[in-house]
Order: sequence, then C-alpha cells, then structure tokens
Amino acid sequence: MQSVFGLLIPFLGTSLGAACVFFLKTLHVTAEKVLLGFAAGVMTAASVWSLLLPAIESAANLGRLSFFPAAAGFLLGFALLLLLDHYLPESPVSEPGRKRSMMALAITLHNIPEGMAVGAAFAGVLSGGVLPPAALALAAGVAIQNIPEGAIISMPLAGAGMKKGKAFTLGVISGAVEPMGAGVMLLLTGILQPLLPYCLAFAAGAMLFVVAAQLLPGLSGRGASAGIAAFAGGFLLMMVLDVALG
Repeated sequence: MQSVFGLLIPFLGTSLGAACVFFLKTLHVTAEKVLLGFAAGVMTAASVWSLLLPAIESAANLGRLSFFPAAAGFLLGFALLLLLDHYLPESPVSEPGRKRSMMALAITLHNIPEGMAVGAAFAGVLSGGVLPPAALALAAGVAIQNIPEGAIISMPLAGAGMKKGKAFTLGVISGAVEPMGAGVMLLLTGILQPLLPYCLAFAAGAMLFVVAAQLLPGLSGRGASAGIAAFAGGFLLMMVLDVALG
C-alpha cells in the first residue's frame, strides 16, 4: 500500500500545479524559485544516498567492479533524458499554438523516465536496499518540481483562450504517465532482481539530468537567492533523513 501511494505522489504534484489555472494568473517568481531549488536539493542528495550508494552496495559481490552497475545505469538514465531533451526541446511558454502543444508533449515525455526513477526507488524498498522514507522523499522531490510543470502547461493554454477545465485536464494528463512508468519499473525489477542496481542508478542519472538541465537553470535571475537557499535546505534535509534513518 505504501508503494502504491508513493508511486502516485509525483502525479499529485503535477495535478496540483495544473489546478493553479483555477485560482492564479501567474505563479509568483520567488515561490517558483523556492520550489525548484528545494526539489533540486532533495533530488541531488537522494540520487547519491538513496540510489547510487545502494546500487554500489547491492553489487558488492562484483568486488572491485561493484561500481559497474551503478556507472552503467547512471549513464543510461542520463543519456535517455539527454536524448529526449535534444529531440523534444521545450518551447517558451509565451509562444502560441503548436509550440505550446509541443511543450506540453515534451514535458509529458520527460515525465516517463521520472516516473521510472521513482518506481526503481520503491523497488529498492521492496528488496530491502532502500529505506522507505528515502523513497518517499525522492517521490516528494519529483512532485515538488512537477508543480510548476503542471502550471506551465495549464496556465498558458487557458491564457490562449482554452477553457480552464480543459487546460487543467491536459495538465493532469501530462502527469498521468508517471505512475504508469513507475509501475512498469517496479514490475520489471520485481521480476528481474539482478537488474536492481542498474535500475537504481538509472533513477539517479535521470534525476540528476532533471536537476542539471531543468531545475538549476531556473534558479537564475530574480529570486535566485531564495532558490539557492532552498536548494541547500532540501539537500541537507534529504541527507540527514537518509543517514539518520539508515
């Protein structure tokens, strides 16, 4: 039951962001920086302590090559999101029509490997390699960074004349792929237990690409100091939780 709830957390974040279309005209700049910074901090720390280190430890039987599953999985996760980012670039939200639709499609496709990353973390919980609070914190970090993404989809569409209900629905649909991707990953790692180190590291690679390519660049400009402070706070909180509970 805990795993099912955890897989849905990122989807709830996207839905909450999409719901902004009903009560906000724009998302406050400082609030967005804080959300992005905190999520980036949590995801960075979780990638190390909750994903990469458990991946290395679970491959201890390989001796000096125990790093290999972690390195290979990390590169695969990072490369997958790099390819998606290259072939489906996100368009500025101020541009109309087709470019808004392409942006929505790009965010939706980016959400698939993010969901797979969360699924891999909860697969680690089921196998005993990852602590439940660490997996929940990772899911929460993804959910937090999904809030502005949901808003970025629904609010510009409503501003272009689409009915708010339809704009909200499209925002929610963009996040629905995450629990689907998470469920597939959870199923695969449950069947193929030897792949767990690769899957955990895949999650780390995917998460750190999101941090480097989407979250940290968003911290520049107005409100940057608040976002940077939130990054440090998120990183510290995740590190303390993982080490103290471990």
